[in-house]
Amino acid sequence: MEPWPDERRALAEDLRRIVGSRVLDPLDILLGADDPFGASESERLRERLEARSRAWADVLFGQDDQKAAYLAIRLVSALYPSDAPFDPPVGWWSTPLGRAVARRAGHPSASAVPVSVAAAMLGITRQGVHDLLRRRKLDRAASDGGVTTSSIHARLSSRGDQPAITTRRP
Repeated sequence: MEPWPDERRALAEDLRRIVGSRVLDPLDILLGADDPFGASESERLRERLEARSRAWADVLFGQDDQKAAYLAIRLVSALYPSDAPFDPPVGWWSTPLGRAVARRAGHPSASAVPVSVAAAMLGITRQGVHDLLRRRKLDRAASDGGVTTSSIHARLSSRGDQPAITTRRP
């Protein structure tokens, strides 16, 4: 099924914004965007980022699961470097990049997550997660009663490229 154009466009814009603020803006500060040479280089990098963001969105919505998963993990590693395991705030999973990472790679660093995180990754309420657990559509983690990320990823993957229907209240 062809991905939803609005979701793909939102992902490309989210990637452009995040990479711009986390990578290019600091470069402008460090290298001095007021330098005439630096300004033209910065502009060229932003143009490249615009094109690359669209290409990344195409890969993340593409048919090659392995390529999409590797890209999702590369993006998370590059954009959120840390010595600690990747543990974004719950709200991150509802961003275009968070939804793409959940769908294509699952949780990059956890084998199980709390129900609240599972709900955010799936774009549903916590009650919806409890219902899926009760109906054995998701697996409970043996260690702490959370939800296995492999079962979340499998559920998201089985939906194809359709966007998650968000039933969660603000």
